[in-house]
Amino acid sequence: MTKYFFVAASEKFLTIEEPLEEILKERVRNYKENNKEIDFWLLKNPSFLKSKQFFDLNSKIPSPPAAVLSTDKKFITFLKLRLEFVAVGEFECPNTEIT
Repeated sequence: MTKYFFVAASEKFLTIEEPLEEILKERVRNYKENNKEIDFWLLKNPSFLKSKQFFDLNSKIPSPPAAVLSTDKKFITFLKLRLEFVAVGEFECPNTEIT
């Protein structure tokens, strides 16, 4: 089982109102320089938020939602501090088929 951590908010907030694209590009650049495998993804309208586990959380996020998902808890903590107005959470998944 893989543990995933995430920040979630409205798609508009994450992709237009905040400089998330710049943060993610810088992280990709850093990973390439250090030959590190990408361990984060930007998901638009992620299906995992529709699960019973996140029903209350999902109801608080304006539609359509988006999330940054990662296996790196420190990166998600950084995003939470940087972006402020986002929801955070975590879950375990038995496979890598996350949408």
